[in-house]
Amino acid sequence: MYSMKCSKDEQFEQGQLTRYGNIELSPSAGVLNYGQGLFEGTKAYRKEDGNILLFRPDQNAIRMKIGAERMCMPCPSIDQFVDAVKQTALANKRWIPPAGKGTLYIRPLLMGSGPVLGLAPAPEYTFLIYASPAGNYFKDGLAPLSLYVEDEYHRASPGGAGGVKTISNYAPVLKAINRAKNRGFSDVLYLDCLHKKFLEEVSSCNIFIIKGNVISTPATNGTILPGITRKSIIEIAKDLGYEVEERLIPVDELVNADEVFCTGTAVVVAPVGNITYQDKRIEYITGAQSVSWKLYSNLVGIQMGLIRDTKGWTIDIQ
Repeated sequence: MYSMKCSKDEQFEQGQLTRYGNIELSPSAGVLNYGQGLFEGTKAYRKEDGNILLFRPDQNAIRMKIGAERMCMPCPSIDQFVDAVKQTALANKRWIPPAGKGTLYIRPLLMGSGPVLGLAPAPEYTFLIYASPAGNYFKDGLAPLSLYVEDEYHRASPGGAGGVKTISNYAPVLKAINRAKNRGFSDVLYLDCLHKKFLEEVSSCNIFIIKGNVISTPATNGTILPGITRKSIIEIAKDLGYEVEERLIPVDELVNADEVFCTGTAVVVAPVGNITYQDKRIEYITGAQSVSWKLYSNLVGIQMGLIRDTKGWTIDIQ
């Protein structure tokens, strides 16, 4: 794993690789007491020729920088971040599955590791990256998801931190996820907290709906995480001739949608087979002829080096 430290008023300088293992923190560390922390997620892919590709790690670096500003933390530069991801991927290359069999999931963390008893920014910060081989995020693999529209619990609120990848955005959704899974659903689709009628996102991924040639996704207005897979799929869809809209999407539009799918680093592009809202179940098109499958195939083709990358999204590190 890779780690780098700096104090509150300094900049990150030189990090180092060490064996994966436990870390030591003060009981009064800012991250433990006040949730002053961010995380990112990216992947390393093994190509057919054995070489290793990274996918848009600079975008993760930019998103972490935006989040660090919101959470009052110093942050590694974009170059430092990308170099650290490269080093971590290469140091763990034996754990990268063969082409098409999985990926190496890479988890950068930025946290207030210094002790602070009163509510204030921590005096010291740690940037850390570890990695793990990964298969499909959902237990049913590439099977279509079954979502439940949550109208009691909310993921984020205007003026909050829903638009950055702070650690404190994730534990609060566990109760809703557990309740949905106990009812047989894959995950939860959240609505906005003000009107309770506009789509926001799923617990750990963005959502898209398709009607005809138009692909729509909720606009990132501060309560929705600007996903890197989301951003990539928007570009790919436009290249393929689809009209893409980023806007407010009333939950009622789910009834007439042809397809629904989710995007994220972990889930990639996951088709949604059905959504249940107020005890009404709506079914959607899935399968090899679907638009979401076409988008998935194009994205994964670029990520694995099977389709020529004309956008400069991938970095060959071996």
